[in-house]
Formats: sequence, C-alpha cells, structure tokens
Amino acid sequence: MVLTKVKNEMICKNLERGDGGELLFAGRSVIQLAKKYGTPLYVYDEERIREKCRAYLQAVKEGFGDSSEVMYASKAASFKRLYEIMREEGMGIDVVSRGEIYAASMADFPLERAYFHSNNKTDEDIRYAIERGVGHFVVDNAEELHAIDAIVSEYGKKQKVLLRITPGIDPHTYAAVATGKVDSKFGSAIETGQAMEITSLALSLDNIELEGFHCHVGSQLFDEDVYLMTSSVMLEFIADVKDTIGYMTKALDIGGGFGVRYIASQPELDIRKTVLAIADFMKRKASELGIGLPKISFEPGRSIVADAALTAYTVGTVKRIPGYKSYVSVDGGMTDNPRYALYGAPYTIIPCIDKGEDTEAYSVVGRCCESGDILQENVPLPKSIGRGDIIACLTSGAYHYSMASNYNKIPRPPIVMINEKEDYVAVRRETVEDLLALDV
Repeated sequence: MVLTKVKNEMICKNLERGDGGELLFAGRSVIQLAKKYGTPLYVYDEERIREKCRAYLQAVKEGFGDSSEVMYASKAASFKRLYEIMREEGMGIDVVSRGEIYAASMADFPLERAYFHSNNKTDEDIRYAIERGVGHFVVDNAEELHAIDAIVSEYGKKQKVLLRITPGIDPHTYAAVATGKVDSKFGSAIETGQAMEITSLALSLDNIELEGFHCHVGSQLFDEDVYLMTSSVMLEFIADVKDTIGYMTKALDIGGGFGVRYIASQPELDIRKTVLAIADFMKRKASELGIGLPKISFEPGRSIVADAALTAYTVGTVKRIPGYKSYVSVDGGMTDNPRYALYGAPYTIIPCIDKGEDTEAYSVVGRCCESGDILQENVPLPKSIGRGDIIACLTSGAYHYSMASNYNKIPRPPIVMINEKEDYVAVRRETVEDLLALDV
C-alpha cells in the first residue's frame, strides 16, 4: 500500500493515510474495523502500549538502577487485558478501588506489585486489599493509618505503606487535575507540619511498616522543571525527617502526570530524556543533602495508553445554522468521552477518509439529551461530510473507557485491541440487556 506523507493531523506515530486518504491506525484501516465491530468503537494499539511500558522501564532503570519501579496508574484505563499486558511487560500497577484490584487479580496480576491509592479507603476496601495480597497501601491521612493498623492486626501481620505527601506545588495545569497544592483533598501537607506528624504516627503503630513517601502534583505535565521542583521539596523533606525523627526513607514514589499530545501544538514527550534529567537532578540533590537516594518509583498512566487508542464514530446528522455555527452529531458523545464536558479538554478529530476537500469548522457533538454533550468545538471537517461517514477522535486511550457512563441508558462501546497479527475484542460492547442486569 502506498502511503502519503504524514500531515499535521497525524499527531500520533501509529497514524498514517493510505490509498485514497484512508486512515490507518497501527497499519489497520479504521473504516474496516468500524464496519467489523460497529461504532462507537475504542481501538487500542497493543504494540504501542508495550512500547511505552518498555520505554519507561528502560529509562527508569538506566536513571535509578535495578531497584526502581514503574507502576502503571490503572485509573487511566482499567480492563483485564490491559492488566495482562502490564504483567507480561514486568510493570507494577497502582489501583484505587476494589474494582481495579479485582480486575487485576482476574488477569493473574501479582498483587504484591500493586500500590493501593485513594483518599478514602473503607474498612471493606482495606480488608479486601489485605486478603488479595496487595503489596503497598499509599496512605492519605491519619484516620486511614489507624484503620489499617487495626484491621491488619486481625490478620497477624504488618502492612507496608507509603504516606502521600503534599509538596505544595502548583503545576499550572487544569485545576481539576492539579493534586500537589497544599489546598488539596489528597495527602498531608509539608507546609502545615501535617506530613511530619503523620510520619511520626506511622512509625509508632505496631502493624504498620513505613516504607517511605508518595507524591503527585498533577497531570498533563510537559515541563521537567515541575518534577525537579517536586523532587527537591520531597528530598528536603526526607532529610528533615531523618534529622528530626531519625527515620531514613527507603522508598520515594514521585507519581506520574507525564503529558501526551492531544493536538498538534502540544509537544511529544521524550520519556528517556525526561526521566534521566530527573535522575541526574535527584542524585545531585540527595548528595547535597547528605542522604542516600531512596528506591524511586514512577506512576505513568495516561502517557502509556492515551495515544495507543482512538475512538471511531459514525456521523448521524449534520446541522448548519446560517450566521451561527455548524454541528456534526455522532453516535457517541459524553457517555464514552466526558472530558470536554468536564474541563474543556482539547482533542484532534479527523475524517477517516481524506479526499483533500475543502473543510469548514464544526462542533462535534454527541447523541445525549444534554446541551453540554460536546466532544470538541471548531473541528475542521470536509464540507461534504454527511450521514454514515466515519470520523476518529485521536489520543483517546486514557480516561475514556474508565470514565464512561450509561447516561440516557446508552450502552458503552467495546474495546478492540490490534497488534501485528490480529484484531480482537478485549471488552465486548454493552447491550441494552446489560443495562438492566442489576435491576430487581
């Protein structure tokens, strides 16, 4: 097949145009996949996921040594096949609920390599995680520490924990995904003295084994300076803990949040360069402070799966309002991608056939009975676009399926995985019968 030169719309390396301008994703025709499986359709490039896992593992090992870890932040996309891939690639995972723990266990993921997050773990959550053998709890607050201490005593063992610390850094990203500021629902702040207090508390409890600290300052971060600032604050806190309490931290998890390219104006992150810059800075900072560098962990999620997927839609109606705007309505919407409705997230949406026609700007909207059901505004699409045409929303592997809903009783799309050999269903399409499965 003859391929055309990659255009600006091809923001992901696994995209290209084939004969007649047909969109190919990881070498597969998106139109043919849409015909085979129907739309809306999540399509995941398995090889791209594996490539990203290996890039992180290699970079982190090169920068921080063999003891370092990379934990996939599974809230970005959580389904059984994905946990199988993480297991096969030697990744750790972080989980935030019983549901994610269950999904990982059903994929035979070794849960001793799992970190359990959440700012509000119930007693049932704690018991479930202990019984399933989750390796580490990332503890948000003192109440949780007391609860874990009491519950784990029933099992006659100790629980390894990291304490979530708030470093007081504003990454200047979306307010909805900024988690490192002092005024946050997550963690114990260094600035207020609460971080030192919870450290002392953890060390005093009989059934808690404090391994170290965790922090996370936000998402969609392209500037390594944010990680350097965070590392500096955390290493200074570790040195302060050593001087004040006499405890030397064994482990430091500096979270994830690495940015991905949703639109052409955003950069593509160089994983190796970024990780090695962080490693070089942290080694120098630790040396200046006179402390050893703890075992370092990262928790990328979005940056592993986001550009490994796209969502295919079928156009239904096209509506033009003279003097105002034009709308393209598709058979999905905020039920399979709520991110624009939640915080105006930018996306690239393109036609699955590009014949070189003139374009006009459209609002691409969904099928929900909701005026806020918008996927993206001002999308350049062919003037001839009409009912039955297939379009694709790019970089849709993170926070789409995991945030999908059944609003208006709309079934969720399937997930189809593709690799060099085959395409296969990883999550089947929901049916209307599924929607009543819990009704009594």
